[in-house]
Amino acid sequence: MFEYLEPDASDDQETESLPLPPSGATSKGTRSLNPEKVRHMLYGSLAGIDRTIKILHALGYTDPNDWSDPIPMPPNSDILGATSSGGTIWMAIATKTVLIE
Repeated sequence: MFEYLEPDASDDQETESLPLPPSGATSKGTRSLNPEKVRHMLYGSLAGIDRTIKILHALGYTDPNDWSDPIPMPPNSDILGATSSGGTIWMAIATKTVLIE
């Protein structure tokens, strides 16, 4: 549903990824890291959801393909309270595996 553009190689912007665990963190004799799945849910306008997905991608946290297609919320749902524009509230979901100490 959304179109995502990859940055050109000629762009001077550096994208930073999230920090990785220390290099020896999973070796024997040190603390172990356990994978855990977490679910992220975005609620808002299509433009707000689209922008948030692009920001999380630029930060190196999620890939745009990790997200579901936006789903309209029922008109009587009160997830965000009254919307300022009176428009439809949308939802997108992503599941991410994170490492827990």
